[in-house]
Amino acid sequence: MRLPSMSQPFLLAPIAECPPGSPGAQVRLAVLGARGVGKSAMVVRFLTKRFIGDYEPNTGNLYSRLVHLDGDRVAVQIQDTPGCIQVQEDCVQVLDSLSRCVKWAEGFLLVYSITDYSSYQSIQPLYQHIRKVHADARTPIIIVGNKADLLHARQVQAKEGLQLANELGSLFLEISTSEDSQGVCDVFQYLCKEVSKLQHAGSTDRRRSSIIPRPKSPNMQDLKRRFKQALSSKVK
Repeated sequence: MRLPSMSQPFLLAPIAECPPGSPGAQVRLAVLGARGVGKSAMVVRFLTKRFIGDYEPNTGNLYSRLVHLDGDRVAVQIQDTPGCIQVQEDCVQVLDSLSRCVKWAEGFLLVYSITDYSSYQSIQPLYQHIRKVHADARTPIIIVGNKADLLHARQVQAKEGLQLANELGSLFLEISTSEDSQGVCDVFQYLCKEVSKLQHAGSTDRRRSSIIPRPKSPNMQDLKRRFKQALSSKVK
């Protein structure tokens, strides 16, 4: 499945820090993937529309900003995770170290680089780990093939990313963080919308379950019938 195209502008830069206790909806996102796939660059591109190519090794930054989504203010928190995911024998142990982040987040971007096949191989274990933590299959997950501008160094074909996404039941998109600011914004925008819809559905379910059914009024004819039966049995 491909990501639906977005036409309306979403992000206005610069974006102010989200103040404590900010009113309105809140959305928690996590960006996961192997080292060097461009996770931090994607987050910064989304928040500021600027592209920064070089970063210090990420230790797990949490970004909190106010954005405008369909006319409403939304407090978005984005967890940028360390690039410690590798396909190796102790992969499960590595994934377990991210369980706290996975439990915290409500929507996920799984990012690989089209120039690094091993980063592509890490997507399926990450996806499976998220599904173990979040039993609700509705939790939105988008698979992103980054660095689409580096076609000369491509190791992962677009059809491979699309095939994996179809197998996992996820959305898929190839983007270039360095050249396509709107593409990056579209990905985050769509994920925010999906999380918001899930939140609204959950609140509706909670309201319905909190309503105590009104007891049915007793059937007077049935009560009279039972009373007559009781009297007749006593008379006998």
